[in-house]
Amino acid sequence: MPNEATGWPASRRLLLLSNSRDADGRVLVYARAALEEALAGVGRAVFIPFAAVSFSMDVYAERVHEIFMPLGVEVHAVHHAADPAQAVREAGAIIVGGGNTFQLLRQLAVSGLLGVIRERVHAGVPYIAWSAGSVVACPTIATTNDMPIAEPPRFGALGLVPFQINAHYTDFHPPGHQGETRAERIAEFLVLHPRVPVVGLREGSALRVSGDVVELTGRPEGRAGARVFIAGREPVDFPPGADLSFLLASPDTTVEAVAAWR
Repeated sequence: MPNEATGWPASRRLLLLSNSRDADGRVLVYARAALEEALAGVGRAVFIPFAAVSFSMDVYAERVHEIFMPLGVEVHAVHHAADPAQAVREAGAIIVGGGNTFQLLRQLAVSGLLGVIRERVHAGVPYIAWSAGSVVACPTIATTNDMPIAEPPRFGALGLVPFQINAHYTDFHPPGHQGETRAERIAEFLVLHPRVPVVGLREGSALRVSGDVVELTGRPEGRAGARVFIAGREPVDFPPGADLSFLLASPDTTVEAVAAWR
């Protein structure tokens, strides 16, 4: 049942990671504790490898299978299923990998899985994703960093949360580089979509969504954390452990909550 105040399902459970690899190239090691918590009680999950481009979906699926088996979760790739929609309906959790966001959204649309995934997540099935998989959880993929190498029917995505994510967010701007910064690109989005907050998720960070609660998680050291962008306001940095539940509220409430952090 949806929460009467927000309209969002109280049973919703998501783990939205900025990235899969850490600085040493290890896949999902930094997020192991969060993954174990998100997958508690889950024995079988479906993996969606549609974002793979430079390597095969089979290779991707095998890598993910090897990562999740030690957690006691049997992972089955959706592209191997005779009926992908039914595979999603029967899974105890939905895992969506990173890669190219445009290709991911295109394949989700072509395979007819957008509505099925949304339905299952609203019913309380955990949704775990990283990079492109986290971006498609948003209303649109318009805040991705990827080139549009594939053409989805539309930019509208799963809409599992009412805000946008920019994965792999960084402030880095090489000396002499004349292109726009990541913050400037996000500012452009906010000009055209002023009522939709954007969360710049730094490497090593994730959003854990449980019903009406959004918690920022990540390594306390380094630059982990997130920067929240709201139209007409200066962006605000939040540390790991911050409560970002205001992102599920109305735009006015969101502005007030961010202002309180200044």
